[in-house]
Amino acid sequence: MRAVLDIILILLQLYWWVLLIMIVMSWLISFNVINTRNQVVATVWQVINQLTEPVLRPIRRFMPNFSGLDLSPLIAFLLIFFIQSIIGYYIYPAVARAGI
Repeated sequence: MRAVLDIILILLQLYWWVLLIMIVMSWLISFNVINTRNQVVATVWQVINQLTEPVLRPIRRFMPNFSGLDLSPLIAFLLIFFIQSIIGYYIYPAVARAGI
C-alpha cells in the first residue's frame, strides 16, 4: 500500500512540474520569445495543453474572470499541495502503523 502512495506522490509531483512548464511556456509564447509556428514548440505546447486542460478546465468554470489573468494553475498547485499533505500527514502514517 505504501508503494501505491509513493507512486501517487511521484505522479502529483510530476504533474506539478507539467503545470509549471505550461505556465512558463505560456509566458514565453505571449511575449514572443518562442513561436508556436516552430513545429517542435507547437508539439510540446499541444502535449502540455492536453495534459493540463482536463484539470484546469473545471477550475476555470468556477473561477471569476480576473481581466484576462488565469489563476487556475495556482488553484491546481494548491490542490496538489493539499493532496500531498493529506497523504503525507494522515494516510501514509496510518498505513505504516497498520503494517499494510
